[in-house]
Amino acid sequence: MNSNPLFSSYRSLAARCTADARTPFSDAPTAAVAVLRDGAWIPGVRVESASYSLTLPALLNAHTTAVALGRADDIVALALSRPARPEEEAYVEQLSSGPFRFDPDDVWHLSEASVDDLPTPEEACDPHLDRALSSPTDGLAAARRIARRAHVPASAYPVGVIFETANGALVPGVNVEHPDWTRILCAERNALGTLQSYGLGTARRGYLACLDDPEGTPCGACRQWLAELAPESDLWMERGNDDPECASVSTLLPGSFRGRALLDS
Repeated sequence: MNSNPLFSSYRSLAARCTADARTPFSDAPTAAVAVLRDGAWIPGVRVESASYSLTLPALLNAHTTAVALGRADDIVALALSRPARPEEEAYVEQLSSGPFRFDPDDVWHLSEASVDDLPTPEEACDPHLDRALSSPTDGLAAARRIARRAHVPASAYPVGVIFETANGALVPGVNVEHPDWTRILCAERNALGTLQSYGLGTARRGYLACLDDPEGTPCGACRQWLAELAPESDLWMERGNDDPECASVSTLLPGSFRGRALLDS
């Protein structure tokens, strides 16, 4: 590995973000950063699930957060806190906002961008929605607006969600598709991953909107994530012309698996 100072700063930034990773099963925290044209950057951390296959990789977390924030097309570089693995190289190779070139420094940068033109990282991109929600109806209307940021070329099924933390912070999520369908991420897990990456705490309520499906509800994978990362939260769901429906996470997934025996092993 050579020592490009700028790329070293990207990797160092990713390494600092590992403090927010959630890795109770592997104890191997990993983080990534997506660097934007203006020098802002977006963190992504590894978020493990008791259902191991639902673990969210750091690089996917950073990219999908960028999509939800409307900044995916501004990504000029991606870096990890550790050397890249083949599956991560394959993931970046197929991003629609690319193509990206993989540098020997374990950093990807936009192929059309000269290394000399890449920005020095400055402040983290603010993930919060700059507004207050006056009612569940207001929250669902905001989720519908966010859903238009979804990247859904295969399904044409846009979903948006907003999670609210205990201090009133609002964070968006959308579903993000990828040519490798095993790397598709739902809106709920997208937003929960963003909360984890930014160290924003636990969601206390959420607002979920499916633009083309008024009866939309979280899939099983998202219910598992909610049970692990936001077990005390409530989720409001739009119901077309009917009144919105509110369900607790315990109602959505009763008797959920938490992997406690795995933690003791």
